[in-house]
Amino acid sequence: MGRPFSLEIAIGSLRQTLLMIDLVEQIVRHQLEETVKELGQPKFRAKQLREWIVQKRVDSFEEMTNLPKAFREKLAESCRIWTTTIAKHTTADDGTEKLLVQLHDGGRIECVLLRDGDRRTICISSQVGCAMGCVFCASGLDGVERNLTAGEIAEQMLRLQMLLPEGERLSHIVVMGMGEPLANIDRLLPALDLASSEDGLGISARRITISTVGLPPAIDKLSKLDTRYHLAVSLHAPNDELRTQIVPVNKTIGIQKILDAADHYFEVSGRRLTFEYVLLSELNDRPEHAQQLAKLLKGRPALLNVIPYNPVPGLPYETPTVQAQQRFREILESHGITVKFRHRKGDKINAACGQLRRLSKENLVPLEGMSS
Repeated sequence: MGRPFSLEIAIGSLRQTLLMIDLVEQIVRHQLEETVKELGQPKFRAKQLREWIVQKRVDSFEEMTNLPKAFREKLAESCRIWTTTIAKHTTADDGTEKLLVQLHDGGRIECVLLRDGDRRTICISSQVGCAMGCVFCASGLDGVERNLTAGEIAEQMLRLQMLLPEGERLSHIVVMGMGEPLANIDRLLPALDLASSEDGLGISARRITISTVGLPPAIDKLSKLDTRYHLAVSLHAPNDELRTQIVPVNKTIGIQKILDAADHYFEVSGRRLTFEYVLLSELNDRPEHAQQLAKLLKGRPALLNVIPYNPVPGLPYETPTVQAQQRFREILESHGITVKFRHRKGDKINAACGQLRRLSKENLVPLEGMSS
């Protein structure tokens, strides 16, 4: 007995989808001209196609009015702009918007648009899940599934850009979403090149920040490539014993090696370092921790970004009291450390990395379009 006709159609449709050319990946990998040539078009069509997708924010071939109709039809048959769909779109009162993005293989990631005055900052993911094991983080609760492709990283930028009204543009990028960016450095950097290039999103390298738990070989690679992006090291503890408890991967690395690699990156790039410190009640927020942290960072041209913990359902960690936060800050500032306490945004839409993905696991059917 043969397979049902509907199943044959579904299999055929899936096969056709898998064979389609992913245009964002082609753009990021600088392969678009070759693709256009294979489709029987002159080279300049690649520039037009790139402009429509990257700068003019369209998401269908029909809107690309300066392309010949026959070419648009051929593109629709053989290519796709998006490999992802929007599973959920949430908006907070403070203007923060978060997308739960479904990948072609069913995996899910998150990315966020934050509004702060004239700033339009996006936070993007680099992996499906995370292998670093930070005990307080929702992203790594299920481990890592895979690296994102360069195109999937770039698609997050383009989808978030489409949330902005005409006349507004993205101003800053932080690679601080799901995953460890430097564990996927070979796919991340091409996507960031698109973000920082003049014919891409035009965002200055000094406004792009890569957040990492600290992988010295990858930091050294950034130094050799002279990328000039800002580096934010997620420290979370002032000594190796406590850091290994909070960030298990530290056991095979150690704080000193991370600081040495970060110092070298500063020497090469000239970019002031940022150290991230998630403040966890009764775990790393005591006066002795602030004293140790001040000693560790003293003399470094760095900013310490302190983030009071954003609670995650199912995890035992809590936000420190206002008094504990103030005490921690006062000790650091008394030692001359430049400290910034980050204002929490998007609490009501589960904007802490990984929360929306976990809360949406049972709703695996992607929604067409974007709705609040």
